[in-house]
Amino acid sequence: MSASRRSGTTDELGPDEPEPDGSDLLAALLDGMDAALCAFDADGVVTHWNREAERILGWTAAEAVGRRGFAGWAVRTADAEEVQGRLLSAMQAPGRQVHEFALLTKDGGRVLVRTQSAAVRGPDGKPAGVYCAFSEVHAQIDLERSIALSEALFEDASWGVVLVDADLRPAVVNAHAAQALGTGRTSVLGRPLGELLSQGVEELEGALTHVLAEGAPPAPAEMWVGVRTPEGENRRCWRSGFLRLASPLAEEPVPLGVGWLFQDVTEAKQTEQEAALLRFRANQLHRAARAAAECEDPGEAATVHLDFSLAGFADHALIDRVAGGPVRDGEGPVRLVRAAATPSGAPGPSLLTGKAGLPVRYGDGHPALQCVERAGSVRASAGAAGSEQAREWAVARQWPPDSVHALCAVLRSRGRTLGVVTFLRGPGRSQFERADATYAEDVAVRIAMALDLDGLLNRP
Repeated sequence: MSASRRSGTTDELGPDEPEPDGSDLLAALLDGMDAALCAFDADGVVTHWNREAERILGWTAAEAVGRRGFAGWAVRTADAEEVQGRLLSAMQAPGRQVHEFALLTKDGGRVLVRTQSAAVRGPDGKPAGVYCAFSEVHAQIDLERSIALSEALFEDASWGVVLVDADLRPAVVNAHAAQALGTGRTSVLGRPLGELLSQGVEELEGALTHVLAEGAPPAPAEMWVGVRTPEGENRRCWRSGFLRLASPLAEEPVPLGVGWLFQDVTEAKQTEQEAALLRFRANQLHRAARAAAECEDPGEAATVHLDFSLAGFADHALIDRVAGGPVRDGEGPVRLVRAAATPSGAPGPSLLTGKAGLPVRYGDGHPALQCVERAGSVRASAGAAGSEQAREWAVARQWPPDSVHALCAVLRSRGRTLGVVTFLRGPGRSQFERADATYAEDVAVRIAMALDLDGLLNRP
């Protein structure tokens, strides 16, 4: 059925039949549109009614065209005058007029619609009628909400939002994501993720590939990544969620890419890891105290504390006692004698040594001697030196050759210095931090108590 007064059949034209005129073409155009369209002349008579209007309200073009307004069929009689006035007012107003009101369907139902109406000008420029486009409000609101959500995600969201295409390259990013990646919103587009991240690229690309093939995972994933910045690598933990995007316009799902949403949880994860580390170390100290209490030899008790402290903390450890017995502050330079050490190059418990009483040949400025002078912990490291230079650095300090980082803690009891405990880490381990020094000092207190008891028991 045609959308205008010139209704008729739509059979194909024969070879001798005339070409369709402008009204037929207009009717075909209106019928092919997805929006519901109708038009009124200057007297308010319906002149056009397309197929989408018929679908929404149920009234055919033959039933609608030629009626004056909507009164008595498409709106309630009580509302007809108001609705008619709103629609025809567009003839005297500039631009489009937007209204919402209820229309009646052919089966007696009510549909809330949103209309956009504007004046139709005649050849003389005067208003000749009104055209009106309308749609169901809930569909329009759903569309507006979708658009508003998209704009909010890419403008105001407090987490990163990245649309990654099927080639695993960013296609759209919001401001928060661009800031997290250390670049601008446009400069990141189309670049491989490996150019933006120095670590965690394989894990992230694996997750994106899985989502493209299988769909979104059931829960967010926490990923540690290294972001490339002009100042160097910035290590962050991002809690990430993924959504597979497919075109809603295709009959079969066509993958458009992946929506990647992430939130920086680095501080929370670091706090969680630090708390777990503190719990573990406190548990090790407790276990060491219970095991040392079963030792008859105080020197053996000191090595028990040393062995328990090494788990997850250091690769090697050694104890140096002050030659000649404990000294008080200011009593002059001291010499150190090796009392216990972990086996070098092989696993096993710490061994008591130094029975000959020969001092260790520490040079001036050695970290262990500095530790005694300061009566506090001292950290040392070979830094970024090569493997051969790091080996020479360790050997020169009388440490195992694979040592790269060192932490010395003083052994004190009853206001006297008994010696030094030194913890050593090998290649691939991080340097000792302040939190590590606190733990080493706690271990040193327990070792000093055992060594002081050893001195009391062996006092002549």
